[in-house]
Amino acid sequence: METSILAKAIVCGCSALGAGVAMIGGLGPGIGEGYAVGKALESMARQPEMRGTLTTTMFMGCAVAETTGLYSLIIALLLLFVNPFTGLF
Repeated sequence: METSILAKAIVCGCSALGAGVAMIGGLGPGIGEGYAVGKALESMARQPEMRGTLTTTMFMGCAVAETTGLYSLIIALLLLFVNPFTGLF
């Protein structure tokens, strides 16, 4: 079955637009991690003896927050490169 050039262009354009929108998901983890690190440094300045516990907890929280950004990157890559019409033009 032959699909039209217009249908292929619409699918490719929507895939590119969706990938761009998916990358907006990288903003949340960046802001959240910056806030978490800032608060951890503030806590370390107030109680230096808690440095080890705060650092471990901060790194675990940042790792969990970063997974959201990685998921959005994977979705964007899938939209761009696993498109059935990619490379047909």
